[in-house]
Amino acid sequence: MKNFLTIAMMIAFFVTSSFTLNNNATTVNADDDIVDLAMQTEFLSTLVAAVKAGDLVDVLKGDGPFTVFAPTNDAFAKLPAGTVDNLLKPENKSQLVAVLTYHVVAGKVYSKDLSDGMAAKTVQGADVKISLKDGKAKVNNANVTTADIEASNGVVHVIDSVILPPM
Repeated sequence: MKNFLTIAMMIAFFVTSSFTLNNNATTVNADDDIVDLAMQTEFLSTLVAAVKAGDLVDVLKGDGPFTVFAPTNDAFAKLPAGTVDNLLKPENKSQLVAVLTYHVVAGKVYSKDLSDGMAAKTVQGADVKISLKDGKAKVNNANVTTADIEASNGVVHVIDSVILPPM
């Protein structure tokens, strides 16, 4: 029995670590809402700044539930030079809101709920496409690097690229 538990724990570690950003891992509290969790996570600081600029803090602190595909700072850095600065300008708020709400799905969608080829309607209105390959999930072309981060008002999946809505 002891060997079984040891093997089960090792399997659980390897499965969960494949979805974890080990170099910037932070402790999260499921009592915190989505915004609070992001604010506590240094590698999501660009996303937090964008949510503030888009006046979406109160929305994402709401009851939800929401599923958020949260791009890291490195994901935002992959965008062409000047894109983030341009989106953060007050005159481009509607574009910023469209991009941010394209990263949000109503309801809680956990990794166990995903299937290859499924489409999920975003709050922005367009669908994102989910693909699964070799035990790893993608949202459009973004890799899910950390899955199923529980928040009081939803679930967060960290992604390595910003996904852009169809224009």
